[in-house]
Amino acid sequence: MKKFVIEDYFWSIFPNAKIGIVICRGIDNSIKDKGQYAEMISEAEKEALKHLQNEEFSKNSVIKVWREAFQKFKTKKGARSSIEALLKRVHNGNHIGTINPLVDIYNSISLRYALPCGGEDIDTFAGSIRLTTAEGNEDFVTLGTDKSEPPYEGEIIYKDNEGAICRCWNWREAVRTMLTENTTNAFLCIELIDESRLIEFQNALKELSKTVQDNLGGTSKISILDINNKEVVIE
Repeated sequence: MKKFVIEDYFWSIFPNAKIGIVICRGIDNSIKDKGQYAEMISEAEKEALKHLQNEEFSKNSVIKVWREAFQKFKTKKGARSSIEALLKRVHNGNHIGTINPLVDIYNSISLRYALPCGGEDIDTFAGSIRLTTAEGNEDFVTLGTDKSEPPYEGEIIYKDNEGAICRCWNWREAVRTMLTENTTNAFLCIELIDESRLIEFQNALKELSKTVQDNLGGTSKISILDINNKEVVIE
C-alpha cells in the first residue's frame, strides 16, 4: 500500500498549509492534439495577468507569499516556487510551451489560479512518498543533467524510498518520477499557504480533476491534507 504522508516537521514550519491531491487512474496521456493544449495554456496565460497588478513583480501577493515561505527553510540559492517561475515568464511576455497533456493541464490551472501545481507518475514511486525535510543525502537527478544533486539538509522535499522527487518544495522535479506520455496513473498536487485563498484553492482542485477526466478519461479522486489530516492512501 502506497501512501502520501506529510511529516510533522513540515507542519511545524507551515501549520496552516493545505496540500490538495488529485489521484488519477487509467488515463490516456498520449499526445493527440498539441494545438488543443497550446490554446489551453495561451488562454491561461491571459488570465494569469490578473494576478500581476503591481508593476513590481515581487510585490504581487501571489509571488510575495511564496518568497516568504522559501525563507523559512534551507533552499538552493536562487530557487523560486514553481508558480513564480511560470508567472515570471508570462510577466516577461514569454509563452509556456506544451509538454504532454497532464503537464499542460496542470500548468494551465496553475496559471489561472496562481497556485503551485505539480505532478508525478505513481507507478514510478518506490514505496510511499513524503513531504518532509531532507537528510541531505537523497539522490536527485533533474531534467537537463545526468548528475545527482542531493538536496541540502533541512530542505523541504517530496521523497520516496529511492530519493528526492521534488526539491525546494516545488522548485524542481526529478526525471525518475516525472509525467510522460506513457503515464496512466498520476499523482497531482496543488499547494496553498495563503489561507485567504481557500475557495480558489478548492475550485482549482475541482477544475484540475474535471479537466483531466474530460480530456484524458479514467477516474480521479480529490483529497485535501492539512495539520489534522496528514496522510492519504494513493495506491
